[in-house]
Amino acid sequence: MKKRSNKAAEPDDTLCCCEYVDRLGGRSHVAACCCDCEDLDEACDRWMKREPQNPDSLSRVAATVTDRLRVPWISGAKKVDLSLIPPLILLPILLHIAALHYLLGIVVLTALPGMVLWYYYFTHRKKGRTLFFLSLALFSLFYMYYLFLTEVVPRGDVTNVQLGIITLGVALTLLALMHTKKGPGYVKPSPADTHSTVTYHSPLQEVDSAYHNGLRHQVVIANRTSPAEQGAEPRAVAGSVLEKDSGKRNWCPFCKLVRPPRAGHCRICSACVLRLDHHCVWINSCVGQANHRSFLLTLFFFLLTSLYGISLVLQSVCPTQSLLTALLYCPDVYSQSSSALCFTCAWYSSIVTGGLLHLLVLQLINVSYNVTEREARIALRDKTGRSLVWGLIIDTGVYSRGFRSNWNEFLTMGETLEPKALKPTDLV
Repeated sequence: MKKRSNKAAEPDDTLCCCEYVDRLGGRSHVAACCCDCEDLDEACDRWMKREPQNPDSLSRVAATVTDRLRVPWISGAKKVDLSLIPPLILLPILLHIAALHYLLGIVVLTALPGMVLWYYYFTHRKKGRTLFFLSLALFSLFYMYYLFLTEVVPRGDVTNVQLGIITLGVALTLLALMHTKKGPGYVKPSPADTHSTVTYHSPLQEVDSAYHNGLRHQVVIANRTSPAEQGAEPRAVAGSVLEKDSGKRNWCPFCKLVRPPRAGHCRICSACVLRLDHHCVWINSCVGQANHRSFLLTLFFFLLTSLYGISLVLQSVCPTQSLLTALLYCPDVYSQSSSALCFTCAWYSSIVTGGLLHLLVLQLINVSYNVTEREARIALRDKTGRSLVWGLIIDTGVYSRGFRSNWNEFLTMGETLEPKALKPTDLV
């Protein structure tokens, strides 16, 4: 089968909103999504002739479909990640099914968290990046707000002030999330430690786009020790051995640089992060020195908005019951489809709120003891920390300076504490 190659894109050519450069370097159009698909044609031809498929035929077809699934944009059509789509389709369908009967509600609301946890462990084991959880979080927030406006507000039980509070909570949650997504604070090599620089003019695979801007990607090769330490004579003192061991532990073999204390390498983002806490799949980014405070604010605003919204929904569909009683027992709520849907969404929001509340409590405890989630896991693995209150508190005793000093350090840290970083123009 003869394959036709697309016209190669010139560097100076400007793309219209419906054009893009495909994975083979050719210039294509979103309207030609089903044209010249040699991989799909070959797979179908082998299937019709009852010939065995090539081992990589399905993967090539999937790569082609992923590359051609795009939406028009100003500077060229943008690729749509396939992991964004399932939450947009499955969540409304599952919630409406759960609203048909209370038994279906029990089955769906029990199976849904199980499916999410299974997908989390599946992707976490492969150390892969996915937008599924971020899409699920954002769509859940918008869909709950949409149902609140269309199903609860028309009942007349919600005042304008209460509606304004819910709207303000949603807006503050999104603003805090946008600030969190700006970046966790990546470790950059200092100019004194730079050994050499390699510049790639094409995007690197499995590298966080926030870490490298544009199409040029600089890989800086740094020395394991500073120039002063290289020229210094070895000293026969006990402290020099500790400093040498500390330097070996702080050397990142992946990023080829010396990390400052408490920094860590994230294999999902393929970058070293200052004061790395953990990689959060719900924001599809790491939580580090630069965005840890905004991450806690995002959780705080979301939980307040969710708890207040759940209380308003339950007061509307079960006005004669108290809040806790209404969540467990609400008579005749399934007699109307609107009330059943609102009650189901209240239960779904309660499940999400419970999970995020547990995460927020753990984060507040860690900040109080001045320990990151990464340091707590390492301390448990190496048995160097104390586990208190059934594992909720992990005290490493390394950085803790008391409750007040720990919180003062956390609230005053930020991007200003980062070491001086090289600009992309300085690395060329």
